[in-house]
Amino acid sequence: MFDPVTLDQLRALVAVVEEGSFSAAARKLRRVQSAVSTAMANLENQLGLALWDRGTKIYRLTEQGEAVVAQARRILQEVDALRRLTSGMVLGLEPTVSLCVDALFPVAALVDLCVEFSREFPAVDLRVDTQVMSGVSERVLKGSASIGVAGPHGIAKGLERTALAPIRMVPVVGALHPLAKVRGPISSARLRDTVQIVLSERSEAKVADQGVLSPRTFRVADLHTKHAMLRENLGWGNLPEHLVREELASGKLKRIVPVEWGEFEHELSLWAIYRGDISFGPAHRWLLSRLQSLCVREGGAAPASSARRRLPRGGKGRRLSA
Repeated sequence: MFDPVTLDQLRALVAVVEEGSFSAAARKLRRVQSAVSTAMANLENQLGLALWDRGTKIYRLTEQGEAVVAQARRILQEVDALRRLTSGMVLGLEPTVSLCVDALFPVAALVDLCVEFSREFPAVDLRVDTQVMSGVSERVLKGSASIGVAGPHGIAKGLERTALAPIRMVPVVGALHPLAKVRGPISSARLRDTVQIVLSERSEAKVADQGVLSPRTFRVADLHTKHAMLRENLGWGNLPEHLVREELASGKLKRIVPVEWGEFEHELSLWAIYRGDISFGPAHRWLLSRLQSLCVREGGAAPASSARRRLPRGGKGRRLSA
């Protein structure tokens, strides 16, 4: 049996409430006033409720009517969202985009990306996840993420890739750490007596710890914990420059220079990764393009020289040699 309540009735109800009268609602809906009045009467009969208090000169919603209007608005919003979704799908728009980024990816860039995406593709569901190193590749290979952002050591074989931008990594200590008082390069012998805080993943496809110079280590599985430990003077370690920029300027963290690394900036390249057997529509292609520009904005460096690289059916990209 078909439900006798119609979307037209619900739209008429909401229009009367928003416009303030049956006549104003009729003008908005481009109908005669009698049609709106009839729609309201039929809706009340079908629901078995009095939506309007007709005991006054100006009709007012009853308490039950207030509840029905609130639900009607939610229903109409969902119907409108369904129409936008299906209209986009007719044009090739994907219903869902899933993104998994390495913890090193700038949070400010990720937030801006989500804001811009929701404005550009309001009918597309965006799912975001954060992992460390090879955890990103695992999500992409399993299909739980259609696009990933990973460093070079975390990219699994067989995945396509597009160069984004380098992230500057800065060795730092807390302001009260003994190494904070050292001027100039710090010898390897000095570092051997100091705890190094290392980001170390726990996935099955574990990537070896990177840049370990101290035999004494605290190994943590997330960047937030590492950052907090460094602020509390528990050791030294690398952090993304975009993450510690303000703390370096305020003196809460101090930059150090391990002699093995010298004065040269340590940069970690980030790549957008995806499976080559997946078709990308306009939302995915837009996301790849914005990932690169936002990553450059936060990292302050352009992608290294790269060759043209084919994106999954319908897009173009750039790739660095591995």
